[in-house]
Amino acid sequence: MARNPRRDLLAGMTVAIVALPLALGFGVSSGLGAEAGLVTAVVAGALAAVFGGSNLQVSGPTGAMTVVLVPIVARFGPGGVLTVGLMAGVLLIALALLRAGRYMRYVPAPVVEGFTLGIACVIGLQQVPHALGVAESGGEKVLPVAWRAVQAFAAAPNWSAVALSLGVAGVMLAGARWRPAVPFSIVAVIAATLAAQLLHLDAAAAIGDLPSGLPAPSLAFLDVSALGSLLAPAVAVAALAALESLLSATVADGMTVGQRHDPDRELFGQGVANLAAPLFGGIPATAAIARTAVNVRSGASSRLAALTHAAVLAAVVFAAAPLVSAIPLAALAGVLLATAVRMVEVGALRAMARATRSDAAVLVLTAAATLVLDLVYAVIIGLVVAGALALRAVAAQARLDEVGLRPDLPGGHSDEEHALLAEHIVAYRIDGPLFFAAAHRFLLELSEVSDVRVVILRMSRVTTVDATGALVLKDVVEKLNRRGIAVLASGIRPGQRQALESVGALALLRHEGREYATTPEAIAGARRHLEHAGLLPARHHPLPDPRPHRIRKAPR
Repeated sequence: MARNPRRDLLAGMTVAIVALPLALGFGVSSGLGAEAGLVTAVVAGALAAVFGGSNLQVSGPTGAMTVVLVPIVARFGPGGVLTVGLMAGVLLIALALLRAGRYMRYVPAPVVEGFTLGIACVIGLQQVPHALGVAESGGEKVLPVAWRAVQAFAAAPNWSAVALSLGVAGVMLAGARWRPAVPFSIVAVIAATLAAQLLHLDAAAAIGDLPSGLPAPSLAFLDVSALGSLLAPAVAVAALAALESLLSATVADGMTVGQRHDPDRELFGQGVANLAAPLFGGIPATAAIARTAVNVRSGASSRLAALTHAAVLAAVVFAAAPLVSAIPLAALAGVLLATAVRMVEVGALRAMARATRSDAAVLVLTAAATLVLDLVYAVIIGLVVAGALALRAVAAQARLDEVGLRPDLPGGHSDEEHALLAEHIVAYRIDGPLFFAAAHRFLLELSEVSDVRVVILRMSRVTTVDATGALVLKDVVEKLNRRGIAVLASGIRPGQRQALESVGALALLRHEGREYATTPEAIAGARRHLEHAGLLPARHHPLPDPRPHRIRKAPR
């Protein structure tokens, strides 16, 4: 992607407009106040942009992190949260030095989707007190807190707050469908603030006074005697920051051509950001998938965009604090309610549910555990169950060997295989189950294909495909197609079609007639494609089926 400073500056300003109400809202939801959210967006956003492993990532306070912080505030107070952020920063840097970033990609898709669904529900429930205009009753679990807020509202209704929150959420959701490029969140918040001021809606509580500048860095909050009791929360925060940041970086890579993040450097950047933010009173931070997506769609091509986002928010802190302090809490609740709704990708959930029964079970279990238990426990439970179900499926197929995947390379193969390679055609044979553990290795190997015009995926020996394997296969096809490499498939079994169909991988192959029953037909189709592109002389004889040898990985 060519760098364009002007587009990076515009993208950064756009992201800042989107990030402002979110930073304020997540700061309030965390329990440390709106100023903590702004400080986090400025300090962590700038440092993660400089030291992180993605050129397009935007970091700051997020809903997922807020969900983890609420019980920490309830148990240990604001100072405990700042200490946890500091400790999490140290842990993230340690993970980076241990080169642990590569292992985060093995989280299966149903766990990620269930985790996201659970977080969306928790964020929505967290907003109930402010959306209803009642005082928060306190507590670690969102379901009892939301229920007590509903009871308090029933006893003394506050319709002004309800109108503001629903109005902001409605404008954001409708606006996203009508004009996706317009940052309706800031428009809705400004309108709600003006309405509260002009109509003298005293029942709609405002954010309150904000400092007109960043506080001086300080370690006054640090209580060395409490470090032992805060270790478990710090591990949870670090694990969440690592998971969400690397997931966001992967999403950014998938939205672009030619961008690829460094997972270990990304962990290091997030560690530096979380070391610094608490010194200024900021909450623990992580990469924000929604803001990163806005950054990419706005044309960002370098770290300058994320730095511009942080600089604009810093200007808001210094120049517009009195204006920001008048924003009603109900309006911020509306922003986060809309954010929670938009986090739920109905199509992705439907695809996971339809892929296999095991994927559906993992998704539901992870979402329920996220809502009822703890986010990190939810991911661990999802991973354990997904692994157990994967092993069960492998045993059912009586194929306990590891996936064998290697390109058809010269050396020991037939003349026909050499001829294919000379014609810039590579055939891959995939053996055994294509599960989440092997799928990412598959993506890394296949996406590195060079000097090739056609890739043939020979799938007749694939025994089982789960949702993650199907998604990775789809991602491979899309990435290779963007590089001008045609992808053909042969021998897809009936039992594999449900998972591939549910995520849209099969539709990609069918769209241009690139699915074949047998490998000889796929090779003939590959040569026809090259002939039409003017890259191969016309042929008029049947083509043999090359049979590459399977190369097993050496046991570890």
